[in-house]
Amino acid sequence: MAEIEERLIGMHGGLMQGGAATDDTQRDLRDLLDRVTALRDDVARKAPLLLSDWGARNSLGESDAIRFENRALNLADYLALRRHDLSELQLRLASYGLSSLGRSEAKVRTALDSLIASLRRLCGESEAPYPPATERRAGEEALRGECERIFGATRLGPHTRVMATLPSEAATDAALVQRLLEAGMDCARINCAHDDADAWARMIANIGAARERLGRPCRVLMDIAGPKCRVEKLRAPQKYRAHKGDHLLLLADLDTQLKGRVAIEPSFPEIIDQLEIGAQLWINDGKIGARVVAKAKGEAEIEVFAARAKGERLKVEKGLNFPTTELKLPPLTAKDFADLDFVAEHADLIGFSFVQNPSDIELLQDHLAARRGEKPPPPLVLKIETPLAVRNLPRLILQSMKHNPTAVMIARGDLAVELGFARLSEMQEEMLWLCEAAHVPVVWATQVLDQFVKDGVFSRSETTDAAMAQRADCVMLNKGPHLVEGIAYLRDILARMDRHHLKKFPRFTPLTAWS
Repeated sequence: MAEIEERLIGMHGGLMQGGAATDDTQRDLRDLLDRVTALRDDVARKAPLLLSDWGARNSLGESDAIRFENRALNLADYLALRRHDLSELQLRLASYGLSSLGRSEAKVRTALDSLIASLRRLCGESEAPYPPATERRAGEEALRGECERIFGATRLGPHTRVMATLPSEAATDAALVQRLLEAGMDCARINCAHDDADAWARMIANIGAARERLGRPCRVLMDIAGPKCRVEKLRAPQKYRAHKGDHLLLLADLDTQLKGRVAIEPSFPEIIDQLEIGAQLWINDGKIGARVVAKAKGEAEIEVFAARAKGERLKVEKGLNFPTTELKLPPLTAKDFADLDFVAEHADLIGFSFVQNPSDIELLQDHLAARRGEKPPPPLVLKIETPLAVRNLPRLILQSMKHNPTAVMIARGDLAVELGFARLSEMQEEMLWLCEAAHVPVVWATQVLDQFVKDGVFSRSETTDAAMAQRADCVMLNKGPHLVEGIAYLRDILARMDRHHLKKFPRFTPLTAWS
């Protein structure tokens, strides 16, 4: 750092002693120093207020408590910093070859203190101290340590882990599971919305056997389903397609044997009475857009406003989303409580679908503690799928990491439908930054290499998406006939991108294409 500063000082004409820098440059640097110092003071003043507002208290042992407090404070520092528009300040700092704070997430105050030290030296204070090297690296090392706690020790290959959703065949095909590990699967995901405890036990046994044979680790994530709303029952003519302008019914109690208008019964019928006139819903995982145009008890009439020109098929079990309505649903269903008996005993990590409020996490933590006895709390993966979960994300993270190692999954499928695709494009970036500030690993999920895994066909857009996913700590692939090849291809992309990026820090390794 000192060597870099000496070069900077030389570049700008020896500002400390008898330099030829203009008065304008001196005034500009002094103004920058004053602004960054005021910014640092503002962060230090407002971060404790955020912590108090969040109720950031813990009940951990001493070492874990210190770790929690450091992470919570840095998260508050980061959000206090990002309440300012720094874009003009960043350009001015960059024009002097200084840090523009674009990599400040992991250790906010240390980044500000380092920048202030550089500016003070450029303004003539030759002895202005920098934070110790251990402090400057502490944020990145904390995040790396959390990744290893949750996903296991780092091994050769890309730094981003690969998670794969196991198909039902993984319960009976031990050779398939071994091929998945050989291809590079670091974490196996079991979706508890499918199969049953007997099948899950056989999947886990096959993973354990493959781990033993290959001598390599693989954690098991079990994803409890949560209150995912789907098409439970459907009344429609054979091969019916919904078109723009069609009117359908949502019914709380649908008898599919009776003839009548096209109708849907959702898996949570109580949702219908929570809807208002004008409320939007999306059917078939976002392929059909509709809005409520009439209401009665246990019934709503909806009009389709978005569908392909040739129409969209309605299917049982497909997802329903209600982006303009904050649904009041239980965070854990009766099925989830039954599944937890197995999950609490066998899962290395537990995925929490459709978590929205800190109280949801408290409920899960209480039930896990009751089932696990003296076992340590398992890592939780918070699946962020709704606008409310996005708004509550700092509080969700803090509540989870009070008791559990914590990761966040950007569940881009439901999130895109709930937020809109344009908003998702920036929200996935903001969530990556926020989680890095809390030293929380991120899982990048939904439709990564989806066409390739399902059909074995490459796509330029999917390859680019997979390359972007390298900034996360883990990338999830869904199941499909070409999952083994998809894992190997994804690892190749991630390894190539490791040469160029670490998180959102560009790495200037030698370019060879134009040698």
